[in-house]
Amino acid sequence: MQRELGVNTWVWVSPLTDDNLKGIAARARDIGYRVLEMPIEFRGNWNPTEAAGTLDALGMNARVVGAMGEGRDLLDPGLRENTQHYLRHCVDAAVEVGSPTVAGPFTARTGRVWRMSADDRHAAVAALREALHPVADYAAERGITLAIEPLNRYETSLINTVEQALDVLDPLLGQGVGLALDAYHLNIEERSITDAIASADEHIAVVQVCGNDRGPAGPDHIDWPAFLDALDTARYPGPLTLESFTGDNDTIATAASVWRPLAASQDELARITYEFFAELQHRREMT
Repeated sequence: MQRELGVNTWVWVSPLTDDNLKGIAARARDIGYRVLEMPIEFRGNWNPTEAAGTLDALGMNARVVGAMGEGRDLLDPGLRENTQHYLRHCVDAAVEVGSPTVAGPFTARTGRVWRMSADDRHAAVAALREALHPVADYAAERGITLAIEPLNRYETSLINTVEQALDVLDPLLGQGVGLALDAYHLNIEERSITDAIASADEHIAVVQVCGNDRGPAGPDHIDWPAFLDALDTARYPGPLTLESFTGDNDTIATAASVWRPLAASQDELARITYEFFAELQHRREMT
């Protein structure tokens, strides 16, 4: 299956704003990408109507992602309502730019980790389901899927694996909720990446890729042909989007633990990944 290739603007900037969106979109399009993954770090950073026009002029499609930074946590009763409002805003932006999904680790603040007993986990799962339900309904009514992303053990305690995601989200899956699979986290947490993809199956709504070290995909140890074969078997039709991060912004570098350059330049990181997947997909189509 030939999939569109996309790139997250975090490769170059944080936050994405009206002032830098046009330049980043053009840069991504010049490399060859046809999908731009656009984070909403704060409401009002970028105007969805203007973004839609920019991407349309470049012949690009959009994907929206959310960020669970400070002040956002569906498990914290004091922050839950504000987080729900934020997620509804992300859904509205997705409708405006034509993104079928809003992806992110929509549980607790990213980076908050804690120990849980069995009873604690049961209570956390119940609280998350209750908090997500009205937002999932809001998304489904607008034709949008909230793609919930499992994160590695150093970034969250609740959903680290696909198996956990399927268990926690079971009552909501298919009703405005799916899964976002990120190769970086899969590589850390899953005993078998391909088995995890197989178990996610029809619930896969978003797939993000990068090298195992968050650098460019291709010159790394992930078995990408097997990865794509597993996505084919799961009948995932959507794009592969590169998610990596710039180290030039203190906040994003700290949040993503980017302590060293991951490529000669951010353009090079994006270019290597694009060329690798373009060539890999071409070879697979020829066989």
